[in-house]
Amino acid sequence: MVEGRYDKNAVSQVVDCTVIETSGFGVFSDKAKVALLRRLADKRGLIILTDSDRAGFFIRGRLRGMLGDANVKQAYIPDVAGREKRKPSPSREGKLGVEGMSAHVIIEALQRAGATFDDSDQRSTEGDAITKTDLFDIGLTGGSGSAEKRRELLNRLDLPQRLSANALLDVLNILYTREEFFEMMR
Repeated sequence: MVEGRYDKNAVSQVVDCTVIETSGFGVFSDKAKVALLRRLADKRGLIILTDSDRAGFFIRGRLRGMLGDANVKQAYIPDVAGREKRKPSPSREGKLGVEGMSAHVIIEALQRAGATFDDSDQRSTEGDAITKTDLFDIGLTGGSGSAEKRRELLNRLDLPQRLSANALLDVLNILYTREEFFEMMR
């Protein structure tokens, strides 16, 4: 879990995993997202990776209080002075955030937090994962009324309404096996 979309992009380029953005402080007013984070933490565990500035530590502290410590790990990037390439000036504290870190630094931070980088502990493997084709076949994507069907499923599963089809696929593969998903869809 990271603060924003640029952080999500940086982590997604380095590791193949589900990365959820908090939208900065926006997570605190998004009850559906907090509920989703709790479910994900209970099911698979979460790693929080925020910037090393005051805002990043505030977000991680509040989330720790909201989600508990049981299945939540903290990943820390080092304090590095500088500015992100996309920004005209450095941040208020003059530090690089997650988006400004090298792939090596991100991987080290995740490893120190306890992340594993092999497929042996994943719930779904290639053969038994829910796929985009499955979502298409049952009418959740690519067809007339698929957006409405997705909204109904999101409501039924108590998931945030703003999940895209791709994000929904990631969440379904974390929370359910292929068999559980198809049983639920009957």
